[in-house]
Amino acid sequence: MNWFVELFTEHTFIQAVLILSLICATGLALGRIKISGVSLGVTFVFFTGIIAGHFGLRINPDMLLLAQNFGLIIFIYSLGVQVGPGFFSAFKRGGFKLNILSLILILAGTAMTICLYWISGIPLPEMMGLFSGAVTNTPMLGAAQQAFLQMHPEDIESANNMAIACAVGYPFGMIGVIICVAILKKATFKADKPKSGNTSGDNTFVTEYLISNPEIIGKSIQEIRKYADVQFVISRIWKGDKVIIPTSETIIEQNEHVLVISGRKDVDQLKKLFGPQEDIDWNKKGIDWNAIDNQLVSRKILVTKPELNGVRLGSLRLRNSFGINITRVNRAGIDLLPSKSLRLQLGDRLTIVGEDRAIENASKILGNQARELRNPNLFTIFTGIVLGLILGSIPIAIPGMSMPVKLGIAGGPIIVGILMGAFGPRFHLATYTTQSANLMLRQLGITIYLAGLGLSAGNDFFSTVFTTEGIRWIAISSSLAIIPVLLVGFIASRLFKTSYEKNVGMLCASMANPIALNYANSTVDGDEPAVAYATVYPVSIFLRVIVAQIVMVIF
Repeated sequence: MNWFVELFTEHTFIQAVLILSLICATGLALGRIKISGVSLGVTFVFFTGIIAGHFGLRINPDMLLLAQNFGLIIFIYSLGVQVGPGFFSAFKRGGFKLNILSLILILAGTAMTICLYWISGIPLPEMMGLFSGAVTNTPMLGAAQQAFLQMHPEDIESANNMAIACAVGYPFGMIGVIICVAILKKATFKADKPKSGNTSGDNTFVTEYLISNPEIIGKSIQEIRKYADVQFVISRIWKGDKVIIPTSETIIEQNEHVLVISGRKDVDQLKKLFGPQEDIDWNKKGIDWNAIDNQLVSRKILVTKPELNGVRLGSLRLRNSFGINITRVNRAGIDLLPSKSLRLQLGDRLTIVGEDRAIENASKILGNQARELRNPNLFTIFTGIVLGLILGSIPIAIPGMSMPVKLGIAGGPIIVGILMGAFGPRFHLATYTTQSANLMLRQLGITIYLAGLGLSAGNDFFSTVFTTEGIRWIAISSSLAIIPVLLVGFIASRLFKTSYEKNVGMLCASMANPIALNYANSTVDGDEPAVAYATVYPVSIFLRVIVAQIVMVIF
């Protein structure tokens, strides 16, 4: 049996993989347990790692650091790629507001930390460690340590205490934000679900208008577009009892009905252009678009041909060639308005209206072969990780600060992932992965990261926690994790009228808490929290790093 004992005790690569896998499997099994209907899910992996470290399980420190950080990099980069296609449209639809709320949260947490430092008498390095743990932000910890050691290079002990304080505060920071998400969902957002089928990830709104504006009667759609400063697509026109698909040369006549796809905010302007809005709710779920008339059908067609990746939609001339109308382009769960300049991406799902045979012919041009999308684009993934790590390692000089800051292994990869997802097709880089494949990468990365993080913190965790000072640290880190988050969460809900999905995504990003994001995603349908997370995270991670260094220098 010696071989079996040595398998778990000798520092080999097999032992490292074995222990990490055992921690992941045990934590995931325990994560299925629900208490009052709430499960910590993958977070249990972290606590399993702490227990394993407490009872003496060890692996080679270099292997542990590699596994832990590589898992985080995979998670962060995959998240960026997933939300990248809809990132900039999401930023336009509320990203500025979300980042302002994130800034308020960061400033509130920092002010609370400084006040507790003055009140409690805890040394500033330890207080900054607790703050870094409460916001689960290791780049912030690193920045604070570097700033402290640059001013006090001989005080290694205080720098180490900062890291221990972060390890103590980290689990309570994770749990604190999850508790906040659960409280916010039950307390403020029961009535915030959309009443129609127009989801929060939908960039389009369908409206029917009665043509009554004399300025456009007798003019073609191409001429009418000159009167509007907004983008819209006319899907169908009712000319008496006949329904037709319009072209740019189609003439609009009085009292005709037009079905228009536009942005929700553009409805009032289009009322002035076309005429009064009809009462029919074309955005509710369950509409049978193929039953609207006998001649036309509506189908969703996938873009699967690699040669179309990055090609402008207008260059395909699908409307003129086949007599069809493209009314929506769904990308990463977000509906976009089609335009001639819109660049297609692999995995785009086009909603096409037309005769069945015409749509079938158009689908041959686009591909519409779902099996072609199953092959992973590993080259782009590893290229993106390389570029992300290079970006995260670039020192950024800030005027007035004695040392440069870095985005780190979290900030760099998510920025490159977003850029790859959004602009990769323009350079003919295939960044598409199926949602299941991307979710697999994200879950694998975050699980390995948590296992390594828990194992590294387990050695001194309980000996520090179960002391008078440790209990005080727990109380402070929990307060820093819960009070600012709840405060800004209620402000975002009540004053800024932010939806639950965007709110929790913003809060998780501001606290650099992917575990809480994972929990938040399980409470909603769709990727809206993840989109909000990626919208806020790059700015918040940068601000956290800068704030940590400023506090250490000033106080």
